[in-house]
Amino acid sequence: MSDFDLYTPSDFHETVREAIRPLVRDKIAPAAAEVDATGEFPQVAYDALRETMFHAPHIPEDYEGLGADALATCIVIEEVARGCASSSLIPAVNKLGTMPLILAGSEEVKQKYLPPVAAGEAMFSYGLSEAGAGSDTAGMRCTATEQSDGSFVLNGQKSWITNAGVSEYYTVMAVTEPDGPRGRNVTAFVVEKDDEGFSFGEPESKLGIKGSPTRELLFENCVIPADRMVGERGQGLKIALQTLDHTRVTIGAQALGIAQGALDAALAYVKEREQFGQPIADFQGVQFMLADMGMKLEAARQLVYNAAAKSERNDPGLTYFGAAAKCFASDVAMEVTTDAVQLFGGYGYTKDFPVERMMRDAKITQIYEGTNQVQRMVMARQLLKGLPG
Repeated sequence: MSDFDLYTPSDFHETVREAIRPLVRDKIAPAAAEVDATGEFPQVAYDALRETMFHAPHIPEDYEGLGADALATCIVIEEVARGCASSSLIPAVNKLGTMPLILAGSEEVKQKYLPPVAAGEAMFSYGLSEAGAGSDTAGMRCTATEQSDGSFVLNGQKSWITNAGVSEYYTVMAVTEPDGPRGRNVTAFVVEKDDEGFSFGEPESKLGIKGSPTRELLFENCVIPADRMVGERGQGLKIALQTLDHTRVTIGAQALGIAQGALDAALAYVKEREQFGQPIADFQGVQFMLADMGMKLEAARQLVYNAAAKSERNDPGLTYFGAAAKCFASDVAMEVTTDAVQLFGGYGYTKDFPVERMMRDAKITQIYEGTNQVQRMVMARQLLKGLPG
C-alpha cells in the first residue's frame, strides 16, 4: 500500500483552528446576536482578533504580519463566521483590501500601508463595484484624472463597500483613460479615510451581516498623490480580478463557517427537543436532513481547502477553483441554514435562536464578490479553455 499524505489540513493548520476557537467561543459568538440587533460594528470582536493578530493574519512577515498562508487565513475566517458572520468580515475584508498591494503594489506602498494593518492600527476595504457596474466591472464610471504635478483627482462613487467608514484605507479602482480600451483603462489607488473630497454615504439597511457597515464611497475632486498608485497605470481591472480569484476562496470559508454554526445549533436542538415522547433526533426524516447537511458541508469544505492551497501556490487553476469554492460553499450555506431553521420549527423563525440570523447572513455569500451566476460564467469559460484539467 503506497504511503501518501491524507487530504487534510496539516498539524499547523489545526493548531491555528485550536487557537481561534476559544476566542470565538468566549468573546465573539456571545456578542453576535447583539451585533445583529444593533447593527453596530463588532468592536469587541475586532479588539479580540487584534490581540491575537487574527484580524489580518495574511499580512506577510516582511511587513510585520503573521504571514499566515491562504488555508490558515481561511480557517480563521471559517471559525469566526461559525460564531458571527459580521465579525468574520474583519479578516476577510482586510485581505480583500490589501491583496492588490500584495499582488502588484510597489515596495514603498507595501511598506507604508501593510504594517499598520498588521498592527491592528488600521483596516483596509476594497472599492470596485458601482451602482451601474456591479457584475460589469469594466463599465465603471469613477474617474481619476491626472494633473500636471502627477497627482490624480478622483470623482465618482463606489457602492456596496464592506466596512466603509470603519476602515482607514481603501483600494479604489478608477478610470484613468476614458477613451482607452475597455478593461484596460482602469488604475488602482490607495485612498485614505481623511483625504479631502472623500466621504461616505449612509449605511445600507441590510438583510444580514448587519454588524459590518456597507456604504457608498463618494469622491468629489479628491486628490490622490501619484505614489499611491497600486501597480501599473491601466492594469487596475486586471489586478482587481486577480484579487478576486484569491478572495473568493475566503468568502467560501465564511460560508463554511456560517453553515457549520447552523449545523452545530441544529444538532444540539434535535437532541433536546422531544415530540411523541422522544427526541426528534430519533426520527428518520430528521436524520436524513442532518445527513444531507453534514455531507454537503464536508464536500464544500474540501473544495474550499483545495482552492486555498491553489491560492497559496497561485496555481493556474485558481480562477476556476476560486469561483467554484465560493459558488458551491455559499449555495451549501444557504441550504444548510434554511434546513436548520426548518429543524427548529417555529422557534427557528424567531430571534430567540441563532439560526434565523445565520440564514440571513448566508444569503450575501451568494451575492458579493461576484454573484453565483457570474461564478458559473467564470467556471464555464475556464472549462472551455481546457482548465483546470
